[in-house]
Amino acid sequence: MGYRVSFVCTGNICRSPMAEAVFRAHVAEAGLQDLVEVDSAGTGDWHVGEAADPRTVSVLEENGYAVEHTARVFEQSWFARLDLVIALDAGHLEALRRLAPTDEDARKVRLLRAYDSAATDLEVPDPYYGGRDGFEECLQMVEEASVGLLAAVRADVEGRVA
Repeated sequence: MGYRVSFVCTGNICRSPMAEAVFRAHVAEAGLQDLVEVDSAGTGDWHVGEAADPRTVSVLEENGYAVEHTARVFEQSWFARLDLVIALDAGHLEALRRLAPTDEDARKVRLLRAYDSAATDLEVPDPYYGGRDGFEECLQMVEEASVGLLAAVRADVEGRVA
């Protein structure tokens, strides 16, 4: 695998598995699945070993996305193998940059919605404590940002191949 992207939220059961599933589908649709690896993790260990939240699974499946997921915690050692670490909100961004062993690794951490040129707020709100509409809103934000993220990843991948 040539290029690796990891999405990170708090517990790795709502936002980051949703972003992982959506982005993986975009990567496959673009024909880049042999060049780009996609995964996700959380900043905390509350849900390690659990499946994605049932509301996440439901919203994804109803919108045509496949999801097989087991929650895990992001580990500092992963920076060495990752090209991009995509944070879902500013708290994750800060935590991941503090965890990064080098300045170069810290520069790999970006906010997902920074890839959505129409976004006025770069946060993807945590839908966990709300209703289904929060999960649907989360999916919309993830889908919109994934278009720009895919363009950036494609440019990086093509730059490496050239």
